[in-house]
Amino acid sequence: MGADVMVQQLRKPHRRTGLAAAATFGAWCVAGALDGPLAAQNREHQQMAAELRMLQEQQQQLALTLAQVIEALKVIPTRIDDASAAMRKGFADQELRVGALSGDVGLIRERTQDTDTRLRSLRDEVDALRATLTALQSQLTQLAQAPAPSLDPLDLSSNVAPAAPATPTAPPVSTTGLSPSRMLDSAKSDYFASQFTLALSGFEAILRTFPRTESASEAQFYIGETHSSQQRWNDAIAAYTQVIQNYPSSGNVPEAYYKRGRAYENLGQGDAARASWELVIKTYPESTAATLAKQGLDRLSRKPAP
Repeated sequence: MGADVMVQQLRKPHRRTGLAAAATFGAWCVAGALDGPLAAQNREHQQMAAELRMLQEQQQQLALTLAQVIEALKVIPTRIDDASAAMRKGFADQELRVGALSGDVGLIRERTQDTDTRLRSLRDEVDALRATLTALQSQLTQLAQAPAPSLDPLDLSSNVAPAAPATPTAPPVSTTGLSPSRMLDSAKSDYFASQFTLALSGFEAILRTFPRTESASEAQFYIGETHSSQQRWNDAIAAYTQVIQNYPSSGNVPEAYYKRGRAYENLGQGDAARASWELVIKTYPESTAATLAKQGLDRLSRKPAP
């Protein structure tokens, strides 16, 4: 209460004694003195309560946000699984496509190789026909240039039997008009029938007539096989070496290395066999001949030293 109120109370007539009036006045003074700090403390309490309410509201908002985050996190594994499944499916589809493309490429490569083989065969056929025509033309030319026998009855020399005209040397019947592939098939048939003399003649005829064809490299290889079948190891080594030296790009080279090593092994020349096998392993590591050569080296390593 204010000082004006206290003065008005003192001015009123009262039956209290002076002591009671003084006490009342002192209480009012104390109340007036305490009125300022209590009001300030009350305002602080109100401010703190307001801040507390704000903190509670923020806490509720944080709790709501946290709940939303938790719900969102629960969905993430499902989405990750879905994305992973989609990626796996995509990879599987790509693998299928790549596999299909690889198959198509392999088929195209096989067809291309088959076409190349047919073209080479046709080229060999044409070369064979050209050689035959050349031989026939040479024969016709020689026949046309040969002198005709005399038919004059007064000519005493007519009583003598006319000499037969010189007949030009014709190409062997087995090679006339034949392509290298046909000649090779015929010679290989003789080889597999153990007709080694005929087989050698056929293989050597290919080398004489068509020395630059693929059939020539195979014929040279089979010459080595023919000698090996007869256990003529030195001749076989020479034939296999000719394959390696004369036809380095041929597919028969890896097996020629291996078979040459076998021939050396049969002659008891282990070091030479090992050298030949190591060459094929180094040069053609993915070939079947390399696998066989590794077996040969293992076999040599198990043999006791002489």
